[in-house]
Amino acid sequence: MAKKLVRTAGHRLKRHTISILTVFRQRRAAVQLAVCVLLAACIILFLDNRYRVLPNAIHNHLPAPHAHGYVTTDIKIITCNKLNVFNKCALEGPNWHRINKDLYLDSSYTSTAYLYVERKKEDDLQPHEQVIADIRIGRLQPSTIDAKGSKDSRWESRPFGLWLMITTKHPSADELVTGVDVLFGADAADPRSNWQVQDLGLFIDSKAPEPRITFRRGRPLQLEKPIPRIRKDGKFKILQVSDMHLSTGLGVCRDVPSTDIGAAHCDADPRTLDFVERMIEDEKPDFVVLTGDQVNGDTSPDAQSAIYKYSALFARHRLPHAAIFGNHDDEGSLTREQTMALIDGLPFSLSTAGPSDVDGVGNYHVEILGRGTTTHSALTLYMLDSHSYSKDEKKYPGYDYIHPNQVSWFINTSNGLKRKHREYTHIHMDLAFIHIPLPEYRNPHKLPVVGNWTENPTAPVYNSGFLDALISQNVLVVSCGHDHVNDYCVPGVPTQASAQASEHVTSDPSHPAIWMCYGGGVGFGGYGRSAYYHRRLRVLEMDMNEARITSWTRLECCGEEVTSKRWDETILVDGGQVVVY
Repeated sequence: MAKKLVRTAGHRLKRHTISILTVFRQRRAAVQLAVCVLLAACIILFLDNRYRVLPNAIHNHLPAPHAHGYVTTDIKIITCNKLNVFNKCALEGPNWHRINKDLYLDSSYTSTAYLYVERKKEDDLQPHEQVIADIRIGRLQPSTIDAKGSKDSRWESRPFGLWLMITTKHPSADELVTGVDVLFGADAADPRSNWQVQDLGLFIDSKAPEPRITFRRGRPLQLEKPIPRIRKDGKFKILQVSDMHLSTGLGVCRDVPSTDIGAAHCDADPRTLDFVERMIEDEKPDFVVLTGDQVNGDTSPDAQSAIYKYSALFARHRLPHAAIFGNHDDEGSLTREQTMALIDGLPFSLSTAGPSDVDGVGNYHVEILGRGTTTHSALTLYMLDSHSYSKDEKKYPGYDYIHPNQVSWFINTSNGLKRKHREYTHIHMDLAFIHIPLPEYRNPHKLPVVGNWTENPTAPVYNSGFLDALISQNVLVVSCGHDHVNDYCVPGVPTQASAQASEHVTSDPSHPAIWMCYGGGVGFGGYGRSAYYHRRLRVLEMDMNEARITSWTRLECCGEEVTSKRWDETILVDGGQVVVY
């Protein structure tokens, strides 16, 4: 009996010991795992601090150096040697924030440089704590007159010709620097309210476009989204601007005819934007639609600088505008999601990402209200992301197509708006804009075209039936970009199956139900292909009194007589019906 009790006690002790050892091993494993995770995090943060290995999506959620309610208390530039992995490229302290743009734009093999901004909440400032009241760039100290002769203010220098006016007085935030950013290029512009770009770039020896400091003084202005509306005369004019192919910096002109004025010295972006501005002044549009490839990815190591240039132009003219993406917009420093988040908040922009459960970024619609004070829609503009390159290159080589859930989203959205649209006192009309042309742009029915067919349409191989969907919802015009040297319009007819399911259309090619147009390439940074091709854009004018859509193109070419002329002016829609020629 005693032996049995001893044996039982021994078993219990053994089990208890094993249990203790198991718990110990589990806790030891947990501690080891925690140490490994902490070590890995430290290594990742160290490498990110040196080489920025974390994705942009994470950086975009870090505190911004121009957050609301803060004032800037100091700015420093830290230069790091890429070859020295132990070189600490950071500033200590919770109030320092790095602007995540290498001032060399990764063009240097040995060096990186970053702008660090120290900011504090305005309410947390201590008496006589220094703040920044102004920023200048120059080789010499700015005049002391700019410091208003105050003993509380002084200029302090930083590397690369950066000067800060430091003051210990605390006037209202409207007189202090509350945001700092970096743009690139001699043509850098900033469309944001209260922001100003310095006239000179930082004196940095770099092959990349020069970095320019832009800063905001005072609190940001809250701009309401514009509400586009039919004019008092019943008309509404859209300027379709496609394929600007803007760069970080001035850009390089491509395929400019040698007979062109200014061909010998051609900076792509200034010439592109000069042409667009001339058309704005001539045509006086009510709205601008950007149909993709605003940014030339290969030459845009800082896509923000490229985007801000066209945005500043539209802001200067107070022009509402909406954009979709092309196949090059996300090939620079920003993804589609990041780009849309950026342009969504810019002045006069009506661009938005659209539903997150629909493929692509930028599937949305814009309502153009009737004239006067009515809240009823007169026009609806459908904007869709046509993506970029095929996801299945072997089966469907070339470019991507409008995906099935996008087609469903469009049909559901259109059906959901029909009842409200019937409340408009005139004929409501719908238009659609995409970047990559639909397969039907190849004109399988050999119908007459209006304008120039200069290159074969690079439409997707796969046909997802989007043209049938457009026709079924009575969209009258769809216009695209992508193929720069095409500017034609061609009638479109539905498939026989689609026509049989509809009451108002037929598959008879002699009775087309929609016009399919190109915008033409406007950007000198994109290809021109033909030695005789001149950059151009499309104008669409809606006359709601007659339910009429008239369209023409404008060219940048050959002197005033050609530039001021309307080319291939055509009535596409009359009485709410597609016109047949």
